[in-house]
Amino acid sequence: MFESLINRLRGKREAPSLPEPDEHLALGALLVRVAKSDNHYDAVEIGEIDRILADSFSLNPIEAAKMRATCEKLEAQAPGTPDFALLIRQTVDYPHRLEMIRALWRVIMADGDHAPEEDETLLEIEKIFGIRPEDRPV
Repeated sequence: MFESLINRLRGKREAPSLPEPDEHLALGALLVRVAKSDNHYDAVEIGEIDRILADSFSLNPIEAAKMRATCEKLEAQAPGTPDFALLIRQTVDYPHRLEMIRALWRVIMADGDHAPEEDETLLEIEKIFGIRPEDRPV
Protein backbone atom coordinates (compact mmCIF):
# COMPACT_ATOMS: atom_id res chain seq x y z
CA MET A 1 0.00 0.00 0.00
CA PHE A 2 2.70 2.47 0.97
CA GLU A 3 4.82 1.52 -2.01
CA SER A 4 1.91 2.35 -4.30
CA LEU A 5 1.44 5.73 -2.61
CA ILE A 6 5.16 6.55 -2.80
CA ASN A 7 5.27 5.59 -6.47
CA ARG A 8 2.31 7.87 -7.22
CA LEU A 9 3.96 10.74 -5.35
CA ARG A 10 7.12 10.21 -7.40
CA GLY A 11 5.07 10.28 -10.58
CA LYS A 12 5.45 6.58 -11.29
CA ARG A 13 2.32 4.85 -12.44
CA GLU A 14 1.62 1.23 -11.82
CA ALA A 15 1.18 -0.77 -14.97
CA PRO A 16 -2.43 -1.81 -15.38
CA SER A 17 -2.94 -5.50 -14.79
CA LEU A 18 -3.51 -7.62 -17.84
CA PRO A 19 -6.78 -9.45 -18.36
CA GLU A 20 -7.00 -13.17 -17.78
CA PRO A 21 -6.47 -14.82 -21.18
CA ASP A 22 -9.51 -16.31 -22.87
CA GLU A 23 -9.51 -18.08 -26.23
CA HIS A 24 -9.61 -14.75 -28.11
CA LEU A 25 -6.61 -13.29 -26.29
CA ALA A 26 -4.84 -16.64 -26.47
CA LEU A 27 -5.21 -16.66 -30.26
CA GLY A 28 -3.89 -13.09 -30.43
CA ALA A 29 -0.92 -14.00 -28.26
CA LEU A 30 -0.17 -17.01 -30.46
CA LEU A 31 -0.36 -14.83 -33.58
CA VAL A 32 2.17 -12.48 -31.99
CA ARG A 33 4.36 -15.38 -30.86
CA VAL A 34 4.45 -16.91 -34.33
CA ALA A 35 5.26 -13.53 -35.87
CA LYS A 36 8.11 -13.02 -33.40
CA SER A 37 9.45 -16.58 -33.64
CA ASP A 38 11.96 -15.62 -36.34
CA ASN A 39 13.15 -12.61 -34.29
CA HIS A 40 11.65 -10.30 -36.89
CA TYR A 41 8.38 -8.55 -36.04
CA ASP A 42 7.43 -5.86 -38.51
CA ALA A 43 4.54 -3.68 -39.64
CA VAL A 44 3.40 -6.17 -42.29
CA GLU A 45 2.98 -8.91 -39.68
CA ILE A 46 1.34 -6.50 -37.25
CA GLY A 47 -1.11 -5.42 -39.94
CA GLU A 48 -1.96 -9.04 -40.74
CA ILE A 49 -2.53 -9.79 -37.05
CA ASP A 50 -4.82 -6.77 -36.78
CA ARG A 51 -6.80 -7.91 -39.83
CA ILE A 52 -7.15 -11.43 -38.45
CA LEU A 53 -8.32 -10.15 -35.06
CA ALA A 54 -10.76 -7.71 -36.69
CA ASP A 55 -12.21 -10.38 -38.99
CA SER A 56 -12.31 -13.10 -36.32
CA PHE A 57 -13.96 -11.05 -33.61
CA SER A 58 -15.89 -8.36 -35.55
CA LEU A 59 -13.66 -5.53 -34.36
CA ASN A 60 -12.99 -2.20 -35.99
CA PRO A 61 -9.33 -1.37 -36.78
CA ILE A 62 -8.78 0.56 -33.53
CA GLU A 63 -10.29 -2.19 -31.40
CA ALA A 64 -8.18 -4.79 -33.21
CA ALA A 65 -4.99 -2.76 -32.65
CA LYS A 66 -5.82 -2.38 -28.95
CA MET A 67 -6.47 -6.09 -28.68
CA ARG A 68 -3.18 -6.86 -30.42
CA ALA A 69 -1.34 -4.54 -28.02
CA THR A 70 -2.85 -6.44 -25.09
CA CYS A 71 -1.92 -9.73 -26.76
CA GLU A 72 1.66 -8.50 -27.22
CA LYS A 73 1.89 -7.84 -23.48
CA LEU A 74 0.36 -11.22 -22.66
CA GLU A 75 2.73 -12.96 -25.05
CA ALA A 76 5.73 -11.22 -23.48
CA GLN A 77 4.73 -12.36 -19.99
CA ALA A 78 3.61 -15.87 -20.89
CA PRO A 79 5.92 -18.68 -19.90
CA GLY A 80 5.39 -20.71 -23.06
CA THR A 81 3.37 -21.42 -26.15
CA PRO A 82 1.59 -24.47 -24.68
CA ASP A 83 -0.36 -22.37 -22.16
CA PHE A 84 -2.21 -20.44 -24.86
CA ALA A 85 -2.54 -23.39 -27.22
CA LEU A 86 -3.98 -25.65 -24.53
CA LEU A 87 -6.52 -23.00 -23.54
CA ILE A 88 -7.68 -22.87 -27.14
CA ARG A 89 -7.79 -26.66 -27.50
CA GLN A 90 -9.97 -26.90 -24.41
CA THR A 91 -12.44 -24.22 -25.49
CA VAL A 92 -12.56 -24.21 -29.31
CA ASP A 93 -13.90 -26.97 -31.57
CA TYR A 94 -11.69 -28.67 -34.17
CA PRO A 95 -12.92 -26.81 -37.29
CA HIS A 96 -12.29 -23.45 -35.61
CA ARG A 97 -8.86 -24.57 -34.36
CA LEU A 98 -8.07 -25.47 -37.96
CA GLU A 99 -9.12 -21.96 -39.03
CA MET A 100 -6.81 -20.57 -36.34
CA ILE A 101 -3.91 -22.59 -37.77
CA ARG A 102 -4.64 -21.09 -41.19
CA ALA A 103 -4.59 -17.62 -39.60
CA LEU A 104 -1.24 -18.37 -37.95
CA TRP A 105 0.08 -19.47 -41.33
CA ARG A 106 -1.09 -16.15 -42.85
CA VAL A 107 1.01 -14.29 -40.27
CA ILE A 108 4.05 -16.43 -41.06
CA MET A 109 3.71 -15.66 -44.76
CA ALA A 110 2.83 -11.96 -44.30
CA ASP A 111 6.41 -10.67 -44.42
CA GLY A 112 7.37 -12.86 -47.37
CA ASP A 113 10.18 -14.43 -45.36
CA HIS A 114 9.52 -18.00 -44.24
CA ALA A 115 11.93 -19.04 -41.46
CA PRO A 116 12.43 -22.52 -39.94
CA GLU A 117 11.76 -21.10 -36.45
CA GLU A 118 8.28 -20.14 -37.57
CA ASP A 119 7.63 -23.67 -38.80
CA GLU A 120 8.81 -25.10 -35.48
CA THR A 121 6.53 -22.80 -33.50
CA LEU A 122 3.55 -23.55 -35.76
CA LEU A 123 4.19 -27.30 -35.57
CA GLU A 124 4.27 -27.10 -31.76
CA ILE A 125 0.94 -25.25 -31.78
CA GLU A 126 -0.59 -27.73 -34.25
CA LYS A 127 0.37 -30.65 -32.00
CA ILE A 128 -1.17 -29.03 -28.93
CA PHE A 129 -4.28 -28.06 -30.91
CA GLY A 130 -4.61 -31.72 -31.95
CA ILE A 131 -4.47 -30.94 -35.67
CA ARG A 132 -4.25 -34.09 -37.74
CA PRO A 133 -1.26 -34.19 -40.17
CA GLU A 134 -3.55 -34.52 -43.19
CA ASP A 135 -5.33 -31.28 -42.17
CA ARG A 136 -2.17 -29.18 -41.97
CA PRO A 137 -2.34 -26.18 -44.32
CA VAL A 138 1.16 -26.79 -45.66
